[in-house]
Amino acid sequence: MAPGRVEAIWLKRMKRGPMDPVTSASLEAGRGLAGNANRGGRRQVTIISRERWEAICQALGDRVDPSVRRANVMVSGIELARSRGRVLTIGAARLRINGETRPCWQMEEAHAGLQTAMDPEWGGGAFADVLEGGEINVGDAVGWALPLLEATGP
Repeated sequence: MAPGRVEAIWLKRMKRGPMDPVTSASLEAGRGLAGNANRGGRRQVTIISRERWEAICQALGDRVDPSVRRANVMVSGIELARSRGRVLTIGAARLRINGETRPCWQMEEAHAGLQTAMDPEWGGGAFADVLEGGEINVGDAVGWALPLLEATGP
């Protein structure tokens, strides 16, 4: 299967502040995106799927800018649903998916019906911590890291 792709990257200058689109960003292990307001903890990076976002917009009957979701990275070609515990590679960086990002009241404030439309099937995307940092760029390959195989005896 072909790898996914980074479609967009956003940085948030301050809590509840605007989401600024960028073409590249630096992921820092254990911290998240350099220059982003939310750093550290288990929610260092938030990720949404372009395909899932398009389905949400179709259900709403309206085209809503994906920056409204307030995620840091939009990917395509990768299914985020039920990915808790998996390791996602973006370029040379590695992120561990820690769970589903649940849609909150801010989604409803941004567009009527958005919170409900995002609710099923991990529509709000996923949150992750950075295991290995590195520069990421729009257009970078995205994929699931293969689990390490247990060493066996001779």
